[in-house]
Amino acid sequence: MPDYDLVVVGAGPGGYVAAIRAAQLGLRTAVIERDRPGGVCGNWGCIPSKAILSDAALFAELKAGARRGILADNVRVDYARVIARSREVADRQAKGVEFLFRKNQIAYHQGTARLADGGVAVAADGKAGEQLAARHVLLATGSRERVLPGLAPDGQIVTTSREALAEPTLPASVVVIGGGAVGVEFAYVYATFGAHVTVVEMAETLLPGMDEELGRELERSFKRQGIEVLTRHRYARLERRQDGASVAVIGPDGERTIETARVLVAVGRAPLSDDLGLEEARVRTEKGFVVVDAAMRTSAEGVWAIGDLVGPLLLAHAASEQGILAVETMAGVREDGRSVDPTRVPICIYCLPEVAAVGLTEAEARGRGYDVRVGKFPFRALGKAMASGHVEGFVKVVSESRYGAILGVHMIGAGVTELVAEAGLARTLEATTDDVAATIHAHPTMAEALHEAVLASRGAAINV
Repeated sequence: MPDYDLVVVGAGPGGYVAAIRAAQLGLRTAVIERDRPGGVCGNWGCIPSKAILSDAALFAELKAGARRGILADNVRVDYARVIARSREVADRQAKGVEFLFRKNQIAYHQGTARLADGGVAVAADGKAGEQLAARHVLLATGSRERVLPGLAPDGQIVTTSREALAEPTLPASVVVIGGGAVGVEFAYVYATFGAHVTVVEMAETLLPGMDEELGRELERSFKRQGIEVLTRHRYARLERRQDGASVAVIGPDGERTIETARVLVAVGRAPLSDDLGLEEARVRTEKGFVVVDAAMRTSAEGVWAIGDLVGPLLLAHAASEQGILAVETMAGVREDGRSVDPTRVPICIYCLPEVAAVGLTEAEARGRGYDVRVGKFPFRALGKAMASGHVEGFVKVVSESRYGAILGVHMIGAGVTELVAEAGLARTLEATTDDVAATIHAHPTMAEALHEAVLASRGAAINV
């Protein structure tokens, strides 16, 4: 009999959730993690970055307090303490995951893992370790930051998000290469705490891949916050200097040079698929990503993979759901063939204004041949938004005209990363605009904007 029913490689939000679900189903389970419990998300991504973003939002509120009668003179930031607190939060998260392993009687091994016949070989501290025999292996190793030629991180002038999360010194100026989720979150943090920030993005709008109206609205907000946004610009080259760098970018009007103290590279993530023994185990890959079926099986018998390693849903909660799907399938408690529907996975971005979406964009819906109806409601017309002072942004509902099926919801504004859960539930229940319109929303709340956007899609909005 093998040592375990399941060995999970990676203790991030995909791996640790899958391991706990496996233990709940009675599978003898072990987890291998090379860093700390919580993985990249808990230690170098989702959790510490949100701690920093929360502090930035508080600082922004205090600075803007005078217009609301709150006089907080000489408000300053101790940026080193902001970073230190975020590391404390990450530490607590790691300890919490380790506690959950003990609670669920999951064996935890710190070290690197490699697929081997009948299981996984574990090495720790550079030394050959033990081999864990298992009926199933679940690969959940996650991803790393991508870099560009000539922009190799040096930890001082050129950084990725990982170095930025630990750097205690606030730079005077930053050029952010990439206007996706990571880029705009760090742009907001740096600018809020006083740095001069320029965001460089190749696409037509910020947040490429999301509904274009969200990117355009965020760009307008960023410009009001003093952030320079250069869409339709690409990085060309960099010259390092003793006190910073000179960054050349190329846009519609030609080349431009930007002097900056720091460069943050935020151009996406690459799967951590090296040194796992994939080729020897005959696990099929494409461009570094592991290829899986609907239930997260790889091409190798008994080997499964989830999360950033399989792409393209590079989101912690998508990895968690994929992990549960894989484990329940291997345990025989979920009908085979079911998959994680990407149109039901919410996307959240935590700068201010926040951005959130679930389902098809307007362009995607039209591209699939739907007869589309769009309803849009601005927060500036909402009582709770006016009362709280957060009037930026809107809620946009994309629906199908014949039956009123809700195809997608796209939001930008204060608190929308919480509001998107209602939209996600609507997608899960295959709700129609009739269903949401018939749902009484409390007044005054920010959630009323979703109700009004649905009414607007039917030509029946009340407050706009």
